[in-house]
Order: sequence, then C-alpha cells, then structure tokens
Amino acid sequence: MTALLSARGLTRHHPAVRTHPWQRRAFTSALEDADVDVREGSAVGVIGESGSGKSTLVRLLLGLDVPTAGSVTFDGKPVDAASPARSLHWLRRQTGIVFQDPYASLDPRMSVGRIVGEPLWAMNVAGDGATGSAGRRERVREVLADVGLEPEMAARFPHEFSGGQRQRIALARAIVHRPRLLVGDEPLSALDVTVRAQILDVLTRLRERDGLTLVMVSHDIGVVQNQCDEVIVMKDGRIVEEGPTEKVLLEPQVAYTRRLLASIPAIRPDVAG
Repeated sequence: MTALLSARGLTRHHPAVRTHPWQRRAFTSALEDADVDVREGSAVGVIGESGSGKSTLVRLLLGLDVPTAGSVTFDGKPVDAASPARSLHWLRRQTGIVFQDPYASLDPRMSVGRIVGEPLWAMNVAGDGATGSAGRRERVREVLADVGLEPEMAARFPHEFSGGQRQRIALARAIVHRPRLLVGDEPLSALDVTVRAQILDVLTRLRERDGLTLVMVSHDIGVVQNQCDEVIVMKDGRIVEEGPTEKVLLEPQVAYTRRLLASIPAIRPDVAG
C-alpha cells in the first residue's frame, strides 16, 4: 500500500510567556521533527501520555494548524496550512475528524439531519441516486443507519441523545462525505466500555467495506489493539517508537513504551472483540 498521508520533519513551537521584559524570548516545543507515513487502507494508532504531542500531531497532519517547520503531503499533494482556508477545500473533502467531546462539536440549535448533512452542502457533494437536496437527505439517512442510529432520528436535536449516541452522530458527520481518511482524537475516551465496543464495531465495518484509512489517538491500548495495524508512541513532543502494533505492544524496545503500556488500562478482549 502506498502512503496516503506523509509528514517529514514536522515541528511545532509555541512562544513561551516572558515574565520580565528583558527576558530572552524562548519557545515551548509541542512537536519536534516528526516523520509519519500512513499507508492507504491502514489504521495507525497514536499513544502517549497527556501533553506528549498527540493532538498537535494530528492537527498538523490535517492542516488545522501551521507547523513551525516540516512538511505534510496528502496523496502526494502538499498541505499548506498557512494558505487561505479555501485552498484546502480539496483536503477537507477527503478527510474527516471526530473529537473527544461530541457535544462540543454539535450545534445544539441544529437538528441531527442538518448537523450530519452540513458537510455535503458545504462541500457541494451529491448523494447517491437522487441528485440535489433529495440525494443529500437520502445520504444522511443512509449514514445514520451506518452508525447504528434510526434514520428518523434526523429530526431530533443533540440534547435528546445519550453520550454514546452523540458520538455516533459526530462519526456520521465525519464520514457523510465519504472521506478517504478518518482521524479520531480520543473519540472513545468519554464512553463506557459497551458503547466503546459498539463504535469500534462500526469503524471495523467501515474500514472493511469502504477501505477507510484511520488515524486513532487513544489512551486505551485495547482500542489500538482492536483497530490499528501500526502504532506511534510519543513522549515530550517526539516520536520515540513506532512499528507494527503487535510488535510494539508485545515487544516494546524503549523503556518509556514499557512504562506507558504498564500504566494504561486495556479494555477487556471479550468486550472489544
């Protein structure tokens, strides 16, 4: 499989707060010299402690933040996050993201149908079969069914749903335009084990059916074991270990990885499977 998403020397510095006017200007490093390759059709897990740079990495990979140094390419095309937002329309069309808190990403004033369908209108993406608005409405109903929700729920509002259902709505919105790459930034951490396993089943089905490429940030080793072919381990803004999931998790080569794996609980295999 060829690399769908690649990064070379990716670095992100933030200016440090100066406590005195004469203090030398410094910076804090959120990410330092990261090289990443995500093969088409694969699933890559990103693990590490809080503050290790995981979210910074995925934001830079998706062009949601501007790197201090380094480069990102998607399907061989440069991703220039410093350019006007409209110039990255092509990238938004091919990617989707699900965040940790589904309620924060869902407009409470909009119906579920409008929330899920908004990318179709914004990106001028047609639905299947019927064209125009009718086709898009049908696509919304289809994707709600894909994530385990009743199509009739499109008329309801976010506050009427449980946390697990809201995360399904957020997932539906992220995949409604059929992206090639889906990024999850701790999308399951606020959910109970049973709901988490159900959403993992949805992701597995989408990957098998649609060939979806996945990048999953997670504190949960069970999630990474369940979904990911490869894993990246991060510490203090640097990638300290990477490789096939089974090898990294069962035979870690770095002391930090061994400590991390010992400290992170995994979901029970009988639930995750």
